[in-house]
Amino acid sequence: MKLKINEPEYFNPMTRALKWIVIIVILLVLVFGSVYTIQAGERGVLLTFGKPSMEAKGEGLHFKIPIVQAVKKLDVKTLKYEADLTAASKDLQDVNTKIAINYRIVPERVPEIYRDIGISYAEVVIYPLEQETNKAITSQFTAEELITKREEVREKMKTTLAEKLQPRGIVVEEISIVNFAFSPSFSQAIEAKVTAAQLKLKAEQDLERIKVEAEQKIAQAKAEAESIRIQSLALRDNPDILQLRWIEKWNGVTPQVVSSSVPFVNLDLNKS
Repeated sequence: MKLKINEPEYFNPMTRALKWIVIIVILLVLVFGSVYTIQAGERGVLLTFGKPSMEAKGEGLHFKIPIVQAVKKLDVKTLKYEADLTAASKDLQDVNTKIAINYRIVPERVPEIYRDIGISYAEVVIYPLEQETNKAITSQFTAEELITKREEVREKMKTTLAEKLQPRGIVVEEISIVNFAFSPSFSQAIEAKVTAAQLKLKAEQDLERIKVEAEQKIAQAKAEAESIRIQSLALRDNPDILQLRWIEKWNGVTPQVVSSSVPFVNLDLNKS
């Protein structure tokens, strides 16, 4: 006799377990999907069916409606953006400039920036305005002045770009000109000019050194001549000085002169 299994009863425990698993998963999705966190240095934009709320969400734990709402996060810390830019100088030299800027977005304006520009605001707004600013400022200086007046060029770029980005909610903190690059022929000409200037400066310094050394020798010779003159006058006015000098240097040995004449000094100690 065959045992007949009632299929609905056999599958019933599996079906119930599967249902509970599905329910638990849905509950977990709803629970974890209803909360979100904003980290330090970030601001969040709450989207309801894609429409952004104009209130920036600050750091901490927040709640949202799962599926209906989503969150986009933007960094409000100081960020760095580098760009390679091209322009023409006042004397029509091609100039390739690499500029780095430190910037940040105004936290309260994060929803506006997301709505009007999007997350890729650096490429959409910063780069074009940076290029425009670079061309405007570079055209005010010759290629040589871009090098010799680098700090003035940098300051003008910073001021101009800050004025352009401020209405967009972006604050420019600092600008650095990483490098200026010119055509090979112009670079060689600049290098030759700098070398010539350095050689000229060295020649001027050498000439000045030679003059100083000559003046020192003349002064020394004059001092020695004056010393001799003073000594000659002293000897002429007081002949005893010469004898005194001789006595000071005498080593105690009596000098004698051997000749047919009478000795210069004759000391006969045996003579009574």
